Amino acid sequence: MIRTEFFIPLVLIAFLVLGCDNAVRKAGTGDTPETEVAELVFREYEYDFGKITEGEKVAHIFAFENKGPGNLVIRSASTSCGCTVPKYDKSPIPPGKGGSLEVVFDSGGRNGIQTKTISVHSNSVTEVVVLRITAEVVSRN
Repeated sequence: MIRTEFFIPLVLIAFLVLGCDNAVRKAGTGDTPETEVAELVFREYEYDFGKITEGEKVAHIFAFENKGPGNLVIRSASTSCGCTVPKYDKSPIPPGKGGSLEVVFDSGGRNGIQTKTISVHSNSVTEVVVLRITAEVVSRN
């Protein structure tokens, strides 16, 4: 039989030790202390394709760097329209290293000035960074 006067303090100490260890870790990363936060910095936040012909698919690569002391993880990239598709590496980016996010815009069925946004979600100090692309779509005539 377990004596409760020894068991309860032991359980409380275990919770305190495990709780303190988890409090130091950053939520969502599992192994990055809070003092080692990533910082996602893009070289540019907007890109203008200029005039393109309706139906044309164009792409641009947004280059970025991790300027923080912790590993950068891009969790997702969502767009304001299904005509725009982002592609990026899901591997952690070490401090001081860079990466890229490619955006492909399909102008099929579009006409006139088009502005689309890409929301990049990461474990950076700024959790959501918004990129923007624009194009003037002209008809094939």
